[in-house]
Amino acid sequence: MHFTLEDIFSPMTKEVRTRFAPSPTGGLHLGGVRTALYSYLFAKKNNGKFILRIEDTDQNRYVAGAEQYIMNCLDWCGIQPDESPAQGGEYAPYRQSERKEMYKKYALKLVESGHAYLAFDTPEELEEMRQHKKTASNPSPQYDHQVRNHMKNSLRLLPAEVEALLASETPYVVRIKVPENEFISFDDLIRGPISNDSNLLDDKVLLKADGMPTYHLAVVVDDYLMKITHAFRGEEWLPSAPIHILLWKYLGWENEMPFWAHLPLILKPDGNGKLSKRDGDRLGFPIYAMDWTDPTSFEITKGFKEIGFLPQAFINMLAMLGWSSTEAKEIFSKEELIDKFSIERVHKAGAKFDYEKAKWYNHEWIKNTPAQELLPAVKFILMDAQLNISDEDYLLQVISLVKDRCILLNDFVTQASFFFKTPTSFDTEAVLQKWTIEKQQFFQELLPLFEMMTIWNATSIESVFKELSVAKQIKMGDLQMPFRVMLVGGKYGPAVFNIAEAIGKKETAARCQSMLNLIQ
Repeated sequence: MHFTLEDIFSPMTKEVRTRFAPSPTGGLHLGGVRTALYSYLFAKKNNGKFILRIEDTDQNRYVAGAEQYIMNCLDWCGIQPDESPAQGGEYAPYRQSERKEMYKKYALKLVESGHAYLAFDTPEELEEMRQHKKTASNPSPQYDHQVRNHMKNSLRLLPAEVEALLASETPYVVRIKVPENEFISFDDLIRGPISNDSNLLDDKVLLKADGMPTYHLAVVVDDYLMKITHAFRGEEWLPSAPIHILLWKYLGWENEMPFWAHLPLILKPDGNGKLSKRDGDRLGFPIYAMDWTDPTSFEITKGFKEIGFLPQAFINMLAMLGWSSTEAKEIFSKEELIDKFSIERVHKAGAKFDYEKAKWYNHEWIKNTPAQELLPAVKFILMDAQLNISDEDYLLQVISLVKDRCILLNDFVTQASFFFKTPTSFDTEAVLQKWTIEKQQFFQELLPLFEMMTIWNATSIESVFKELSVAKQIKMGDLQMPFRVMLVGGKYGPAVFNIAEAIGKKETAARCQSMLNLIQ
């Protein structure tokens, strides 16, 4: 299938329908979420629909709970499908295991037209073939045009033999009959013209012995029946593309075939190759959208949500891993991404994942998100850390003070806990390094002055503090660090006078006195 740039990028003449079709086999990888995101952005940019379809045809790899997990991940990311197994739709069901019977019909149609055949080979016979055909130049022999006429299938067997095998309920699979000496070509939205030599392809299984389709048959049938117009998927599916093209042609649907966009890989940060869970474990960062608990081992693999990423930052970061805007900026809301997204700007080359850059996105989003919007997530995190959060107005004040200092949402525990709980320890070592009797006297005289103050805010606190430092001839900078340690417990936090204002006069005095008692 060939088309021009005009075909691709002209205004859509029919409703755009994209899909994300994951397999429920475990955690949702960064690459999978990005595929969903690009599909979603393209659909929304063109006033179309985004469909979630669950490809659970491989029952051996099916993992309980994985489907709901996928839906939860998309929901957290704000990638809401218009049709899905959960909400249904015009082309339901959206779970392939519930569409089993329709696939067999199309598989047998291909057999009847001579484009597929029944293969009765046992696992032992297949292994014998592989061992017999194996050579140094061909270490992994395929079931292809050179092999099929020597195997136990309906191409080689007499009709009566096939009937006898079927009558005895001998297990069989349906294989596509790949033509010889052809070049199978198509135009990819990202990569342009692509051509494949049919002689290098094997006769893929379309229908398994248990009656379930393989991905190859199911994806074509479902995309056709669900009227998918644009299909985004990872470049690892490029080798399968010629099989799918043949199926679209053999089923008589060639003119309805969707435009394909094979997305570049997300690469490991310290070398070539696809980013994997092992890389995340090795380098200490998540590669799943949300925490995934293995139902067998109960091992928990950390996700971006639980480690403290905002969903807005997560999808912003993902969008930029393989796509670039024409604008000289990197921070985009979901609405902006929808408006700006274009396939022309998707890169052909893989993008190296940079966790430090990912954290930068999150930091920028935390800084620039209003405290009110951050409140639910921050309140949950602080309460989970056993902090008593009873006054949301006070919490909003605290969030506003510390959010610029938080890279991850979990940083609010460190940066904000002292606003709600008196420090149990103080970094006295840092203070004692430059402690003097003059500084001791300064703070002893400061506390009564605090007690007499009628207006308690950062400005008035700083004013009293400064007047006394001038009178004592001690530099403000030499006094603010010990004051900070008294209030916080360490050398961190926002402006120290803002801290004092927030925690109140009584608590400020009590914390100062506690540390003075320790260092006298």
